Amino acid sequence: MIFSVTILGSNSAIPTLQRNPSAHLLNVNERIFLIDCAEGTQLQLRKYRIHFQRIRHIMISHLHGDHYFGLLGLLTTFHLLGRKDEIHLYAPPELEEIIRIQLEASLTRLIYPVTFHPLVADGIQPIFEDERVTAHSFPLLHSVPTFGFVFREKVKIRKIPATRSYAYCSDTAYTEGIIPYVQQVDLLYHEATFMQDMAEVAAEKLHSTTVEAATCALKSRVKKLLIGHFSARYEDLQPLLDEAREIFPETYLAEDGEIFNL
Repeated sequence: MIFSVTILGSNSAIPTLQRNPSAHLLNVNERIFLIDCAEGTQLQLRKYRIHFQRIRHIMISHLHGDHYFGLLGLLTTFHLLGRKDEIHLYAPPELEEIIRIQLEASLTRLIYPVTFHPLVADGIQPIFEDERVTAHSFPLLHSVPTFGFVFREKVKIRKIPATRSYAYCSDTAYTEGIIPYVQQVDLLYHEATFMQDMAEVAAEKLHSTTVEAATCALKSRVKKLLIGHFSARYEDLQPLLDEAREIFPETYLAEDGEIFNL
């Protein structure tokens, strides 16, 4: 039974030749979720040989461009390839109008249905459930309304008590308010845009440092931590990993192309 996360993009706002901005692909027993969709995401899907027509659910954490500028291109590619299957889009409510305007401006009418699910910033909210997995959204602390997501495998699928779980915390300042939402997950992704020597800059921009991400993982008693959303200033990511591991040893880099299996 599959429960895996593929990193499609690990950088923050500015892409580099080595790192694309934010996008993760989650496979829970063949339920495929795309989480954030930065510019270039569909190229990453092709690069890593992912059959992206299998994507049925897309979660957008917030409306900063490095988390959704690739969405319209992907939706249009689905259209050009003759897609018939429905797409479910979970995002801040303003995104629905943004997509509508862009499609109307290009005189494009998608040949497949898109169902929009506006996210609500009021504690933890159920956004998806079927016989295999549940997904919830929860608020983060950033300069625009921003959401995290937590996915939990259902017990009856594995036939044993130990189920698997994954939480995604995109752009956010350090806040212990998210701890109840990600408590004891198997794998926590938490942004770590800056090293600790730039803590003041991180606070001003409502981002997190490596130490803050690791502290959140420690206090949430998660099993493993992924850090990502790295500032383009860092060519070598090893110092970020080392700094986080001083607080939380089970920390790993969310680098483009990496696959984490649970």
